Amino acid sequence: MSEVTGNPREIQTLLDIMARLRDPVDGCPWDVEQDFSTIAPYTIEEAYEVADAIDRGDMADLKDELGDLLLQVVFHARMAEEQGAFGFADVVAAISDKMVRRHPHVFGDASFEDAEAQTAAWEELKRREREGNGDTDASALAGVARGLPEWQRAVKLQKRAARVGFDWPGIDPVLDKLREEIGEVRAEFAADGRAPTDDGARDRLEEEIGDLLFVAANVARHGKVDVGAALRRANLKFERRFRAMEAMASADGSALENLPLDAQDAYWARAKADE
Repeated sequence: MSEVTGNPREIQTLLDIMARLRDPVDGCPWDVEQDFSTIAPYTIEEAYEVADAIDRGDMADLKDELGDLLLQVVFHARMAEEQGAFGFADVVAAISDKMVRRHPHVFGDASFEDAEAQTAAWEELKRREREGNGDTDASALAGVARGLPEWQRAVKLQKRAARVGFDWPGIDPVLDKLREEIGEVRAEFAADGRAPTDDGARDRLEEEIGDLLFVAANVARHGKVDVGAALRRANLKFERRFRAMEAMASADGSALENLPLDAQDAYWARAKADE
């Protein structure tokens, strides 16, 4: 077993700092006025910044971002403690108990043939936990949180459906469906290529684009590619190439925004070729 090398007092120090920040008399006015709903977006943002540091392989930044994420846990726990609901120690105890309970093959005498069997057992344990908490939803889709990023929720819903056999047998029909959805999106655009202007048409366009993105997530799932990681890579690539375009234009004595599209495309081709 690995040991904690940091001083446990450092955790208490962080808890004390948060308690001081939340003090209604001597605390920080901004921190005092926050609640669960206002802090939740920051929690999500910090989780993404952790993922970004990992993508960049920046261990120093990862240390800082993990600290920011830990602060979010401490913040939520402090607000709950103020309401008499639970405290930080209860959060730690709950996750410790859960990890032991959900890993009987590590902390007990259970055994599984492979990772697939282990995953099935994990899901069964989660189902039993939901039942124990009074959740009577017997659907295969039960427990897929609505607060997830929608791309992540799409993949989870697809995986749950696939467990009961509702899935395409391979990638070819998924790609065929993707082409179909692209055609339906194209049909919703006006003949001159612009987006529809009336509310009903915009609603139909939103629905068709949603279908397209849902199928694109399914393509990634069949390829065992993480949608978020793939999109982060695409974003980073676009940003890298676009910044290179700006630098090239500046070196040529021009501003990118003052150039026609064909000239911008030429810089894009150069940026792509230079990679």
